[in-house]
Amino acid sequence: MKKILVALSLLLTLVISLKAIAQEDYPRTPSGKPDFNGDYDISTLTPFERPTSYGNRRALNAEEVQALRDREMGIRARDAIASDPDRDAPEQGGNIGSYNDFWFDRGNDGFVIDGEYRTSILTYPENGRMPARTERGQAKADAAPKFAWPERDGAWWLETGDQPYDGPENQTLAVRCIYHQPASIPITPRVYNNLKTIVQTDDYLMLYIEWMHWARIIRIDDEHNSETLATFDGDSIGWWEGDTLVVETINFMDQPYQPSEGKKIIERFSPEPGGGLIYAFEVEDVDYTDRYAGEMVWPRSDQIPFRVCLP
Repeated sequence: MKKILVALSLLLTLVISLKAIAQEDYPRTPSGKPDFNGDYDISTLTPFERPTSYGNRRALNAEEVQALRDREMGIRARDAIASDPDRDAPEQGGNIGSYNDFWFDRGNDGFVIDGEYRTSILTYPENGRMPARTERGQAKADAAPKFAWPERDGAWWLETGDQPYDGPENQTLAVRCIYHQPASIPITPRVYNNLKTIVQTDDYLMLYIEWMHWARIIRIDDEHNSETLATFDGDSIGWWEGDTLVVETINFMDQPYQPSEGKKIIERFSPEPGGGLIYAFEVEDVDYTDRYAGEMVWPRSDQIPFRVCLP
């Protein structure tokens, strides 16, 4: 038993040493901090939530990895087939699908962290699934503006009296190209517009979000603003813990002029061998029955964020 413990200790020391060497090769600012300046493409085949068939398993085996890649390539090939111009009109109320696959960019592969090809971005809860909403959280979600899908939900507004197409205020902030929370904080990949740009100084870090062209400003070594200055993406302050930039965000708004109480997000940006970074997040939100957390790789990219909104 003692020999096993010694072997494990030596292995752990080796892993830490290799990571330290890799981080020494990472570009640094004049002040010695990891230099995160640049563009990143966070598109990935790794899903945000883990498929239930994997249970609490965090990693895929080689066969499952290849099946994931093959499935995506099959979807792309099918969706790229030109539509038949002589086809009949769809049945009344039928789903006409997307206009084409041109704008979608779900990535070409998943990501690996600590030698594991992950089954999901979410790492907590252990099943890699979002926790349930609280009663309050569900009530807020039900009352929030929704995107109207007539081909999926039917003409429901004729029965409820809602006016989803009466004006822009009846649509979601994302449809109005104002703000898209899942792309902004915590930052997660979408079906397209997955580029992020970081501009870093000693006192600030700016995160430019391609989807909605939102610029998050993180103040380093500062204090939080008053809660009366709540914004959609909250108030973010950061500090360095070794080579990791830790960012704490509070003072969110759910909807215009509606502050969100009891929500805090911690993000961590750490150097990744090869020039990318590891992005990790943890969310405490009273609208959910438990906290949730995740992590993913941000590879460097030679692309720049798109400048046109395509909701």
